[in-house]
Amino acid sequence: AITAMERFGDKPWFIGAGFHRPHDPFVVSKRYVAKFPAGSLQLHRDPADASVLLRHSLGGGAFEEAFRNFEDTDRMDFLTHYYAGVTQTDAQVGRLMDALDRLKLWDKTVIIFVGDHGYHLGERGWWNKNTLFDRSCRAPFLLVAPGVKPAVCQSLVEFLDIYPTVAELCGLPVPETVKGKSLQPLFAEPNKAIHDSALTHIRRGPQVTGFSLRTDRWRYIEWSDGGAELYDHGNDPEEWHNLAGNAANAKVLAELKSKLAARR
Repeated sequence: AITAMERFGDKPWFIGAGFHRPHDPFVVSKRYVAKFPAGSLQLHRDPADASVLLRHSLGGGAFEEAFRNFEDTDRMDFLTHYYAGVTQTDAQVGRLMDALDRLKLWDKTVIIFVGDHGYHLGERGWWNKNTLFDRSCRAPFLLVAPGVKPAVCQSLVEFLDIYPTVAELCGLPVPETVKGKSLQPLFAEPNKAIHDSALTHIRRGPQVTGFSLRTDRWRYIEWSDGGAELYDHGNDPEEWHNLAGNAANAKVLAELKSKLAARR
């Protein structure tokens, strides 16, 4: 990627630089593993009052069987190498940023850093992705562009928003068929909202599908077997208590179910 930047220089270019870490198998340079010595990390423990999982809440299969057989030494090995993988990737991203410094390209380059998904690190005994909990659905997203002031934005955004955002930043027309929304309104007003919900869809083989709708306060999950989950991020940001069966939340459940149906 650095060589490509050096070759293209001032010419218009697009580079997609993908990094495989952190990802299994956890083959990571020893110098990054050494940054997390024994005692520096703590294993997660689920709260005792966590709701019983639904049939499809976790990915199941051979992964679930393997994770069930983990001992704490396996869990700590997994956690250590995951963090080491994150750190290794961080260092490589730093090399790209250093190249932008050296080539003096910051004032004409849009940089987007994004992860393709989140990850579970032992919550509910799961050490993978492929769930509709926030830990799996929520992903890193950073954008740097000329003229955009640094800010932290808590607004809901979707990956579909990247295309129209980059097109507008580059002065290119956005096709009417694009379903995402440009993030440009957030550059001037980081507290502004452009979405009232974010949608996630997963499929496990030909039989199991699931949809999740995330609003500022709620996450509603709907499975192909009829199972439903509802989590109140205002009081339960880690999603330990499924409120879908609580009569007091019937109105919220119905509203989110209708909104999800409209987006599917």
